Amino acid sequence: MAESAACPAFQLGRPRYDQVGAPCPLSSFLGRLRHFVDIIDPSTLFVSEKKLKECIKLLDDYKHDTLPPGVSADQLWEAQKIKQWLNQSHNACVNYANRNATKPTPTSKFLEGYVGAVTSAVSIAVGLNVLIQKANKLNPGTRMIIQRFVPFPAVASANICNVALMRHNELSEGIDVLDNNGSVVGSSKIAARHAIMETAFTRVVLPMPIFVLPPIIMSYLERLRLLQRNRRLLLPIHSVVCLVTFGLSLPVAISLFPQMSQIEVSRLEPEIAMATDCKVLTYNKGL
Repeated sequence: MAESAACPAFQLGRPRYDQVGAPCPLSSFLGRLRHFVDIIDPSTLFVSEKKLKECIKLLDDYKHDTLPPGVSADQLWEAQKIKQWLNQSHNACVNYANRNATKPTPTSKFLEGYVGAVTSAVSIAVGLNVLIQKANKLNPGTRMIIQRFVPFPAVASANICNVALMRHNELSEGIDVLDNNGSVVGSSKIAARHAIMETAFTRVVLPMPIFVLPPIIMSYLERLRLLQRNRRLLLPIHSVVCLVTFGLSLPVAISLFPQMSQIEVSRLEPEIAMATDCKVLTYNKGL
């Protein structure tokens, strides 16, 4: 199998870029960032059925050691990327689909998450708007700028409630922790708490650039003579600014923590520490 110097050797079912093993935290973060940028590549939306079948066959040939000569590692990584997109396309956009799914979750958790998220978002948004309207000391311009930032705490709080409520079952039952061989050592509530906290923090960071950067950028763009004379351009330009910001913030946010996170055994429950000789165990954080 032909390989380029810049391309890592292909490993079936494994990420192309380093996720957690690099000695430098920045290197592993950049590896996760490149991994998620690769996953959300919009070009996969235009992959034909013929191309998809070719990719699946190429991976099957690799699995059965029947690859034709001249196939490069780049071709195999691309094939796996396309087939990974097919498997993830239906469940990558909601918290439930990306949770740690080792424990069953009752349907009632969906309703709890929905009610909690909507209630917290509306309550905070309305409350902040009322406070701003009553702040007579603020001039109209300052009040307008502050109002633009109101959606961020509303969405952030809704995201936290959504994650916590939809994955509350993990806190009570725990999630599986794995040893170096991938074998389940036990079910840990402490690991579940770490997983949910990391996921919730990611959900806070994700909307931050979306709600912070566009208001700042638009406050400057709106002063331009072109936009002052052509107010119809405001909406499409604002949409483009939001789209670009979201496209940049999504891979950065979900790259903050590795999906398969590690935790020292000494920080887990005593019964789990007694069940293994490993110093560090792994758990699926979810996205």
